[in-house]
Formats: sequence, structure tokens, C-alpha cells
Amino acid sequence: MSTEAHSTPRTAEYWIDRLRLSRHPEGGYFRETYRSTETISPAALPHRYGGRRSISTAIYYLLTDGECSGLHRVKSDEVWHFYAGSPLTLHIINERGDYAQIALGASPDRGETLQATVKAGCWFGATVDPPQAYALAGCTVAPGFDFADFQLAHRQDLLQLYPEHRAIIERLTR
Repeated sequence: MSTEAHSTPRTAEYWIDRLRLSRHPEGGYFRETYRSTETISPAALPHRYGGRRSISTAIYYLLTDGECSGLHRVKSDEVWHFYAGSPLTLHIINERGDYAQIALGASPDRGETLQATVKAGCWFGATVDPPQAYALAGCTVAPGFDFADFQLAHRQDLLQLYPEHRAIIERLTR
């Protein structure tokens, strides 16, 4: 590989094109990269699942500073992996109503982590805070992701449940 290819700065558009990413309903861009061909039967899953699920799934996920990953929740744990770009902040409201932030990025000296897990049932979203920046991450879900397990937050519902988190709820809902 030529050194010229390494000296060219990567942009969000580069990754969107190169990885063939599409718009995601929660905001940002994604592409599923893995779906286990093996599945888990409904009888072996917790009751919150409505049917058979793949053992695991994985996606690429890209977010720019001009948008957010809207607050949503899924029925499985979701592991986030940092790949490239600027740090990304995961905003999490757990089932008790506690709010936490996790900085996903490549600089542990600045409190960033390369991986973070959002537990099943937590409301969460993400932002990229530096201007004109992007973050490229991956997400692994087990049992595997199914849109039947995805719930996008309704602003008024969350404000009634967690009025103390008004600022972040208004920022990360439409």
C-alpha cells in the first residue's frame, strides 16, 4: 500500500462510501456486517423476546457532529467499539432513572474507552461533540439485534418519567 493512501485524511463521507453505510432510523449511518446463522429458540430466551433470535449481530455505525443517535432502547446488551474519528459520547438513562455518560474513543488518558456496554433496557443515544467531526464505531448485540426489539424514545414519555434529565432528553429526541 502506498504511503499516500495513509496521508489522506479520512472524512465521514469517505467511510460512508467505503463501508457502504445507509441512514439509520435513530440517526447516523450503519451497515450490518455480521448476523449469526445460528439462532436461539424462543423457549431458551427471556420472555421479553417475541421469537427466535440470531445468537449475535454486528454493525458499523457512523455519527457526525451535526446529528445525534436519538434516545432508544433494545432488549439485548449492546457492546460499542471505537474505530476511527473523534470521540463519541454515549448518554445512558438506566431503568432506575440514573444518567451516565461514557466517552468512547482512542485516548484512555482523557477518560475514553475503546469499548463500552449498554445494558438491555437502558435508554441511550450518542453525540459527537467536536465541531465538524465524526466517529466511526461498531456495535455488537447478543442475542442478535432485531428491529422488533428496538424502541425509539418519545420525548414527552421520557420527560414524564425522568424530568430531572430534561436537557439531555430534549437534545436526543425529536
